[in-house]
Amino acid sequence: MIMNRVWAMPNSRTFKIKPIKDVIKKYEDKLKDGDLVIDPFSNENTVTDKDRLVLKTNDIDPQYDTDYSLDALDFLKVFDEGMVDLVLYDPPYSPRQVSEVYKKLGMSVNMQTTQSSYWGNQKKEISRIVKIGGYVMTFGWNSGGIGKTKGFEIVEILMVAHGGWHNDTIVTIEKKVK
Repeated sequence: MIMNRVWAMPNSRTFKIKPIKDVIKKYEDKLKDGDLVIDPFSNENTVTDKDRLVLKTNDIDPQYDTDYSLDALDFLKVFDEGMVDLVLYDPPYSPRQVSEVYKKLGMSVNMQTTQSSYWGNQKKEISRIVKIGGYVMTFGWNSGGIGKTKGFEIVEILMVAHGGWHNDTIVTIEKKVK
């Protein structure tokens, strides 16, 4: 497993942080032309090599120019088993952030949207749709990723320190092995 720690300015747009943009490019370069990349929480993220790869984007907030405007779990259910080559999984990092997004959109916030099952159900779907040999890049405040019990092994962890009282952004890259 590769582990790196770098410093970069914080940005609410995760993929605009240079070392994160670079690690995404590194794994996109491992993919073949026409491979499928999905982003369930796209927001304004636009890193993927759209000339070479197929990108499907989603954000629950319809203000963003994405292919879908669904809840992330519903978006993940759109895909058939074993058809995705790379998932860019950048969900809200905390129940507070989930709550803020849902309230901003006039949606109800309840136990389903603020407990660990919110992320757990998404991870089950990600495990189902990623093909053997495919990758998941998880962005957050921990290195939990999708997990060994769901058939993944960690190949790289990138910690991006932001200094001061900012939390690090941790990028966990996993490959589906079974």
